[in-house]
Amino acid sequence: MANSNIETKVEHLLKKEIEDLGYECYDVQYLKEGKDYYLRITIDKTQGISIEDCEKVNRRIDPLLEETDFLKESYFLEVSSPGIERVLRKNCHFEKQIGNVIQVKLYQSIEKQKEWTGKLVEFGQNELLLEKDGKLIKIERKNIATAKAVATIF
Repeated sequence: MANSNIETKVEHLLKKEIEDLGYECYDVQYLKEGKDYYLRITIDKTQGISIEDCEKVNRRIDPLLEETDFLKESYFLEVSSPGIERVLRKNCHFEKQIGNVIQVKLYQSIEKQKEWTGKLVEFGQNELLLEKDGKLIKIERKNIATAKAVATIF
């Protein structure tokens, strides 16, 4: 089973439980690093996430995951906050960052650059638009290797 399929099933299983505890299920990632598998559940709330919040969610979701057979391999369960410089993978992640500064790393260069940091002006299913120094940069979504919010200091 592909990792994205597992991630979708796990998110569907856990989303309501996490929301019932007062948190947003920000992201689910199932990754193999070296010989080990990791199931990373990222939670969020307006006031920020504490270690106690992560422990609370972990205690609630661990038994649910044990009851299912989505994950055949043994894995490490990690529950965490997305942090200030949060990874942007889903449409809802990008939507919340419109008007904010993000950093995008690309597979293929645009204007001889593989990394762009600018204000996210708009995004769609196939592309997004960044403003950098008054200039608009159109980036195809399929060309994005990674994207994250950038903490701005005033």
